[in-house]
Amino acid sequence: MAVKLVKPTSNARRKMSMDDFLDITKKKPEKSLTVPLKKKAGRNAQGKITVRHRGGGTKRMYRIVDFRMVGDIQGKITAIEYDPNRNARIALVEKDDGGKFYMIAPKNAKVGRKVVAGEKAEARSGNRMILKDIPVGTVIYNVELTPGKGGQIARGAGTKAQLMAKEGKYVQVKLPSGEQRLVDENCLASIGEVSNPEHKNIKVGKAGRKRHMGIRPTVRGKAMNPVDHPHGGGEGATAISPKHPKTPWGMPALGLKTRNRKAKSNKMIIRGRKRGKHV
Repeated sequence: MAVKLVKPTSNARRKMSMDDFLDITKKKPEKSLTVPLKKKAGRNAQGKITVRHRGGGTKRMYRIVDFRMVGDIQGKITAIEYDPNRNARIALVEKDDGGKFYMIAPKNAKVGRKVVAGEKAEARSGNRMILKDIPVGTVIYNVELTPGKGGQIARGAGTKAQLMAKEGKYVQVKLPSGEQRLVDENCLASIGEVSNPEHKNIKVGKAGRKRHMGIRPTVRGKAMNPVDHPHGGGEGATAISPKHPKTPWGMPALGLKTRNRKAKSNKMIIRGRKRGKHV
């Protein structure tokens, strides 16, 4: 994948860039592996907004991606596809027994490449193995935190984790954030790096393109009235009145550490994201 610039036919498009989609080999998704995706516009079952700035956007179908890949699986990649619901590419794999499934495509995945999961798998890009069988220093993605639950870590475009060491019934994994933590040795992980690493270089360019993604405008709290936001009010370009930034509901923002200090998983973290401490 490469990022291409568009012709500057307007000020909005002057700095816009987009994906060239040259790595895509199939345009239409596998019908048996898609389900309708209903839009919720950031609202819960009661109709209340729980996630702001969501709504509208282009209609999409959800691709059923297998994040688990449990058992002995052997097959080959038959297509590399675009998934509108994630920034990484997905690979359509046809198993030797005839079944099909989607997986997160590794970097430089090619049609015809063999994919193996289970005890017979080798440490090759795209294969899925148990952490205790993966050599130390290997780059991995789609990492499980609970055996059998499916991959939860390193699933975004261009992300990767690394197996650092093995300690008893746990292995030490360095996450994309820089955090190092212990993971059960019986968890599964895929070998390699997630596809589409150039996604971070794409510039949206115009507001309408953001609306197509289902993201609505965000208004600064400073531009509101005091009744609507703690930052609101004042004459002209005045500074915010609180000592530190706050959310619309008055809670501290920008730098507040929200991790529960009593979380059971704290003991699994060896080194935090910053300064070697976890919070």
